[in-house]
Amino acid sequence: MKILYYECFSGISGDMNLGAMLDLGVSRETLTDGLASLKLEGWKIDIVKDQRHGIFGTKVTVITDGENSQENSHAGHDHSHDDDNHNYHDHYHDHDHDHKHDFDHKHGHDHKVGHDHSTAHNRRNLSDIEHIVNSSTLGQDVKDLALKIFGVIAEAEAAVHNVTVNEIHFHEVGAVDSIIDIVGAAICFRALNVAKVYVSDLELGGGMVRCEHGLLPVPAPATARIIKGFPVHRGGVGFEATTPTGAAIIAALAEPAPAGLRYTIEKAGYGIGQKDNPSLPNILRVSLADTGEKSISGHQSLIAECNIDDMNPELSEYISAKLFASGAKDVWFTPVIMKKGRPAFTISIICEEESISDIREILFTESSTIGLRIIPFIKETLQREFEEIETRFGKVIIKKSFFNGRLVSVKPEADSCAAIAAETGLPMKQVIQEIMTLTGNMK
Repeated sequence: MKILYYECFSGISGDMNLGAMLDLGVSRETLTDGLASLKLEGWKIDIVKDQRHGIFGTKVTVITDGENSQENSHAGHDHSHDDDNHNYHDHYHDHDHDHKHDFDHKHGHDHKVGHDHSTAHNRRNLSDIEHIVNSSTLGQDVKDLALKIFGVIAEAEAAVHNVTVNEIHFHEVGAVDSIIDIVGAAICFRALNVAKVYVSDLELGGGMVRCEHGLLPVPAPATARIIKGFPVHRGGVGFEATTPTGAAIIAALAEPAPAGLRYTIEKAGYGIGQKDNPSLPNILRVSLADTGEKSISGHQSLIAECNIDDMNPELSEYISAKLFASGAKDVWFTPVIMKKGRPAFTISIICEEESISDIREILFTESSTIGLRIIPFIKETLQREFEEIETRFGKVIIKKSFFNGRLVSVKPEADSCAAIAAETGLPMKQVIQEIMTLTGNMK
């Protein structure tokens, strides 16, 4: 069974995670082409080879408009780029900035590091983020995972500030650089196509962090809530080592490594952090490995259902979107006839165990139901891989499905085909047929 193993001995942040993923072999084109579909302006991504304590890896810096190295030069960050020594750059947008701070907080955690992220476009709420992600041509699996990570942060912040998720307005995590970190994490993870993710103990760091509401001890409140249930340690470094974005990536993807986990490392990737810490290398190591176990196609899932005969149907789309954002894998509505001949409908949701509490809360607070059925079942799925192919429309993502290692299905992502149809004016079915012709020799 293919796994990823995260070693967070120096914590984890969004940019460290991207660096490790690229260092593992995810192509820059896969990342940047996917990010381009978000249609966000005013950013570029800088990808360089760098080292900490003599260990080379990949350092990713997302640079947004209004940042430059002179304005943002401050202690603890490394700006040395030696273009003659293992460096490569991907300036995806044409700007002249070369720095991004390594704090990726949002509501309640607006770090002051020499530039202002308080402009209106940084104060997005969860529905704004969902619109940006869902309007892209990314695969649905990537969209779902990205929104799951955002949902983890939103729920933690809502709990910390005693408000609802809808009332949370993202500051730093609503900013372009953090959207790139989170959506980029989803793109890279899906590209690696692993069955499981495990994580070591996480270093949280130490000291204080300056937030919008003043100084707070590390870990920040949102980080502490997000990382609940994972083994951690503190004080290995004197700064914030695990950020809310880094913690949310772990919470959405991983589970603590079980005792006695045995695996064979196929490749290790190193994500270089923004700090140049003398006592401990600011590095995230992620290993692509094989446990030797056969990856099973079935796993335990849940169906949550409720019958409703007294709810305004106009609420259905809104509730469905919230359920998907909270981790639902599928949501559907079925017309039924209830007692006394009343026309009604059943809301059905497929989800994993870790999402059921959030889904239960949405159904009880947003719909008119007074009861739920929660049914465990075995979910069988085909192994899936995503691949980019060249077409006359440009690069298109196709999904390949395998049964017992045998390719049984190849098809283009519907969202990509819809975007092409809208841009070219061609019928979507014609776009699909043309791309399917190109995939005919794959099976």
